[in-house]
Amino acid sequence: MPGTPSPTPASAEEVLHHGLRLLLGKDITGWVDLWTEDGTMEFPFAPEGRPRRLQGREAIAAYMRHYPDHIDLREFTDVRVHRTEDPGTVVAEARGLGRIVETGRPYEMNYISVLTVRDGLMTACRDYWNPLGMQQPGTEFHAAAR
Repeated sequence: MPGTPSPTPASAEEVLHHGLRLLLGKDITGWVDLWTEDGTMEFPFAPEGRPRRLQGREAIAAYMRHYPDHIDLREFTDVRVHRTEDPGTVVAEARGLGRIVETGRPYEMNYISVLTVRDGLMTACRDYWNPLGMQQPGTEFHAAAR
């Protein structure tokens, strides 16, 4: 249920998996609550006209606010987590599957994310995804964050 509090995970890997569950549950508020106030989300491969960097929880919230209205994310498959020398940082691979709400067309996206966590909260995420997959009609959930 969106907005339902749950125990705060501690490790970067736990935060990652908890965040994926929140996204699948369309609990964007809960997912945003996993961020520090000054967290940074980056999209190095974002195409022209899409944000490449979001600074702060408020900007991240504005970016994600309408995500479930556009992308009906149904599952993550092939999730692999790679630990780094820094216990607060993991590299994750995943395939997101669902549908684009406006068109009903399938949504499939491969992600590689570098996630850094401090005190159970996300401080930084660099999200590498295929920009061609986000150029389909109905994927413009980010417009408010430009």
